[in-house]
Amino acid sequence: MSLQENMEFSIHSDEQYMSYALQEAEKAKEEGEIPVGAVVVCNHRIIARAHNQTERLTDVTAHAEILALTAASNHMGAKYLPGCTLYVTLEPCTMCAGALAWSQIGRIVFGAPDPKRGYERLKENILHPKTEIKRGVLEEKCSSIVKDFFKNLRT
Repeated sequence: MSLQENMEFSIHSDEQYMSYALQEAEKAKEEGEIPVGAVVVCNHRIIARAHNQTERLTDVTAHAEILALTAASNHMGAKYLPGCTLYVTLEPCTMCAGALAWSQIGRIVFGAPDPKRGYERLKENILHPKTEIKRGVLEEKCSSIVKDFFKNLRT
């Protein structure tokens, strides 16, 4: 990432960072993937971006969160990310929540809830105990992109 790109991403609001995650979700939608996008922010800079690629990679684990975590860990040169925030358009599934727990990510911000597959449907919190959670950022936009995707599949 160039210096100019780093400066471009020096934004400080959850809504602005979530809008970058939504851009990733749009890329997924254009590729025929379930439209979920994620960005990882550290020190007010985006250090990783990803979107679902399960179809492209023929890999059920290629969720936006997993791909973003891998890219962020590579960028930081560390497997633990306590000083980072993950912005993701849809509530992480249990697989992704497990990976997020192992990464010890400091904060997770998600847009839309996922009552069918989201980790919060479990009775016990599976995230790292120090991870902060913020829900509902740009929820309507994050929810509508997924709902519209599945509605279009059915027609």
